[in-house]
Amino acid sequence: MEKSDIGLIGLAVMGQNLVLNMADHGFSVTVFNRTASKTEEFMQGPAKGKAVLGTEDLHEFVKHLKRPRRVMLMVKAGAPVDDCIQQLVPLLEAGDIIIDGGNSHFTDTQRRCDALQAKGILFIGTGISGGEEGARHGPSIMPGGNSKAWPHVKPIFQAIAAKSEDGAPCCEWVGEGGAGHYVKMVHNGIEYGDIQLICEAYNLLKARAHLSATELSDAFSKWNQGALDSYLIEITAQIFKKLDVDGKPLLDKILDVAGQKGTGKWTATDALDRGMPLTLIGEAVFARCLSALKEERVAASKHFQGPPASKDGIAKAAWIDQVGQALYASKMISYTQGFMLMQKASEENRWNLNLGSIALMWRGGCIIRSKFLGKIKAAYEHNPKLTNLLLDSFFEQEIVRCTPSWRTTVSEGVLHGTPLPCFSTALAFFDGYRSAQLPANLLQAQRDFFGAHTYERVDKPRGQFFHTNWTGTGGDVSSSSYNA
Repeated sequence: MEKSDIGLIGLAVMGQNLVLNMADHGFSVTVFNRTASKTEEFMQGPAKGKAVLGTEDLHEFVKHLKRPRRVMLMVKAGAPVDDCIQQLVPLLEAGDIIIDGGNSHFTDTQRRCDALQAKGILFIGTGISGGEEGARHGPSIMPGGNSKAWPHVKPIFQAIAAKSEDGAPCCEWVGEGGAGHYVKMVHNGIEYGDIQLICEAYNLLKARAHLSATELSDAFSKWNQGALDSYLIEITAQIFKKLDVDGKPLLDKILDVAGQKGTGKWTATDALDRGMPLTLIGEAVFARCLSALKEERVAASKHFQGPPASKDGIAKAAWIDQVGQALYASKMISYTQGFMLMQKASEENRWNLNLGSIALMWRGGCIIRSKFLGKIKAAYEHNPKLTNLLLDSFFEQEIVRCTPSWRTTVSEGVLHGTPLPCFSTALAFFDGYRSAQLPANLLQAQRDFFGAHTYERVDKPRGQFFHTNWTGTGGDVSSSSYNA
């Protein structure tokens, strides 16, 4: 019996496209889907004539795989993954490999990795980005888990992955345990930020300069030829040009209520747990939450009037350039924060994440792919111990160059009542990060006043804590633990 290189369970669109991608690159694939009719449709349709074998039950599925068996799960995150693993384990042997290619939370991946290692089965949690198109023609792939499995899946993953401009595959081993899905989670959080920043730039151009759909498309197309060159800017330019059946811009017909699947929230929550100031991604998540309050917003708009519309004309070309620079500066902050979070998680989990390699993995195939990521890779190549992207010479020069336009853009938005949650929080973070002195000294005094939480002094070594009896009646006992 001829056996397949890899098996895949779950024939929704992403699963089907990955199978076809593997087959196109010379790998034989055995497939299984809980609903047998979907397997049959796939085999008689897109997979017909390819090195793909459809099976009707898991026993047959496993029987047709080469050892060590490589089984990729493309099922819904959560309980369905655990259910699938539970059914597979009795059919597998020590050294076999299970790959979860869905959007699982990294803590679930860590748990599964540990549990399966005890059974002798190697587990990989693999982040995959690029949507349907990426899965079919080359996604960004972020594998992590049991490193013993990597040599057995590396040839397949790197063959089907997107390639950067120099031909390098957008796939490399990320790290142990939940590292792969963690990096994918942060990728998705940065995606939330990128999308919200683009929406705010669109709002500024439309509200302040009254650009038509054609002018908006032209503006974004121009941006896509420079430092903002990216997949999201490219598709946004295309969105503006799409007309509805009545010949009017389709975008104007779409309800302004945003959906989300939770990965941005996971990123923001994880940042809070680690004490990292991931302000931009947090605001991007909250912006979607605010958009969902459509009925309340409509009612509020009848009660509250914004600033009167400016009667002054505006030079469109200059405004487009100014907003573009503000968008670019804010984008730098978003990625800075995302890489700060990954660096912190790497230290706490001992993952030893290669941040430059991660930037390379995001250069092609994924949703946030952009020219900009090459600069991040270069920054970490120049200084592997770089503590913050803003301290790299390229990013330092670029953000200083863009700051005047950035400040003016945010000010104009505030003065004209245009909500800019991500533009403004990015600027606030930058101003906070570059400040040698923040008002947290008063904050610590307040905490010590009402809760005896103690404080450090500028005239004493770090790590020494003090308490003051502020009222003369509070006593000298301080809190037993110090929390920043």
